[in-house]
Amino acid sequence: MTEGVDRAANHALRARFDEVYGQYQQLRSGLDELRRQLAELRVTERSDDGLVTATVGARGELVSVDLHPAVYQDRDAKALSRKITGTVQRAGAAAAAATQQLVAGYLPAGSGTADFLRTGDFGSLLGRADAVLGRGE
Repeated sequence: MTEGVDRAANHALRARFDEVYGQYQQLRSGLDELRRQLAELRVTERSDDGLVTATVGARGELVSVDLHPAVYQDRDAKALSRKITGTVQRAGAAAAAATQQLVAGYLPAGSGTADFLRTGDFGSLLGRADAVLGRGE
């Protein structure tokens, strides 16, 4: 009887290992493609009036800012600064969302890493480990 239980347990463990290893292989094989996509990712946002255009990369790094010549008609430097800052911030937020979406496609559903990318909550990175160790609250 014990031998049958051991075989069943071993079979279940082997099946789980195969599943996890398959997920790992999928993740690993897609990393080169993900790296390429992230390197090429560009997000462009325009100010509400269309006078400021900001383009950022996957990490929100500023790639370019374009100012329409009409922007110089209004000589309010503080307003222009706010317009540029707001446009760059919107582009950065859109880039973060696009990056999260790309990366999430390579992670197992419900993984702590995917949750962290979506929410920025460090607790999600440790949640599964805490649960396994009996520290879940």
